[in-house]
Order: sequence, then C-alpha cells, then structure tokens
Amino acid sequence: MLSQTVEYALRAMASLAYRPDELVPTPELARTTKVPPNYLAKVLQTLAGADLIIGRRGVGGGYRLARKPEDIRLLDVINAVDPVERITECPLGLDNHGPNLCPLHRRIDQAAAKVIEVFGNASLADMVEGEGTPQLPLCDTQMTKQVQITRSAPKMS
Repeated sequence: MLSQTVEYALRAMASLAYRPDELVPTPELARTTKVPPNYLAKVLQTLAGADLIIGRRGVGGGYRLARKPEDIRLLDVINAVDPVERITECPLGLDNHGPNLCPLHRRIDQAAAKVIEVFGNASLADMVEGEGTPQLPLCDTQMTKQVQITRSAPKMS
C-alpha cells in the first residue's frame, strides 16, 4: 500500500531517531537501512526540503533529525515523499457521482483515512522507544549492539 520510497524514508528516519543528536553520514545510513545509496540521497534531500532532517556537507557531515523524535509523526514523513490523500469527489470526473463516491472509491477513501489515522497517531519515538530491549527492525546487528550498549550504560550526573 505504501510506496517503496515511503518505506525507505521511514527506514532512514527511524534510523536517525536512534541517534537524534548525531550527524549520520549517508553511506552509513544506506548500510544500516539497506537502502541503495543513490536512491537514499534523493530521499534524504526530499526529507530535508520538508524540514524533517538537517544535512551538512563535507567531512564530518551527514544528516540528523530537525526535531525530537516525539515531535515527528510518521505521517509527516509519508506526506513529505508520497502524500496520502483522501478522495473527496469522483476521480473519474463523472457528473452523476459528484461528491458521492462509488463503492470502489469509497473503500479506497476509507483505507486512506485509516492510513492517515494510524500513521498520524504514531511518532518516530514510538518506533524506537519500546518497553525493555529496544527493537531495531530497520538496522543491522552492529547498530543494534551499539544502541543497546549506549542505552544500558550508566548515566553520568
């Protein structure tokens, strides 16, 4: 139902959410998210254009979240790359339909409404801050180990 570009954007944003205050280089992000580097670069540019991430070029550069993970809705990410739209009138332009949708378009609209509801009610933080051991479905095992070590390390006061 969601495009491959949306999935890639969600993978990248989830990966960045694990390291919200760090600049993550594009090659590293491509490796951990399993997204082709050239495709990822285009997705990241789109996300930066939507003010969801901030990028810095050059040595020591990379991308980081523009806001805290809890302030970024998954729907924001989706709409930045491939917006979900409700159907408000007949897409075929049939005069006799007007705002009354046929059964097919009514169901497509209902599905879009559910997508908007589900992803609009979930933040990036919801994807990375689970109970107990963090779940890292989009990251490689090396990053999983790094996050587990970082999160379990005692905090300095």
